Amino acid sequence: MNPELHYKPLWLAIGYGIVALIVYLSVASAPPMPDIGFEWQDKLYHLLAYFTVMFWFVQLYHRGRQQLMYAAGFIVMGVGLEYIQSFDPQRYSEWQDMVANSTGVVVAWLLAKTGLCNVLVNIEGKYFSANVRK
Repeated sequence: MNPELHYKPLWLAIGYGIVALIVYLSVASAPPMPDIGFEWQDKLYHLLAYFTVMFWFVQLYHRGRQQLMYAAGFIVMGVGLEYIQSFDPQRYSEWQDMVANSTGVVVAWLLAKTGLCNVLVNIEGKYFSANVRK
């Protein structure tokens, strides 16, 4: 099933805003990094960022091939951005970050196989149904 989203341009804009934020935070020389007192917090941030972006796009694209293409694209993006970080003397590239990025993508993709792939559909139906003309 590939339900129609009535506000898909808005959802896409938000999704590409998330992508832009990840790119910015990945290439900025001194990105903000809140300390939560967790030894592996950097890896957690990587995992959450890539989980978020992939989970967002599985809301928009329900077909398996589309999801697979986005998953592959986000994994390549995560690896590429880590490589780019190696050119900034204030940053460094870590293979563990690449693994955390990829893990976030895979976990979100696997959750897309459940009913959680319809969060935006449900939000539109519940909160925006009065504004949606069929």
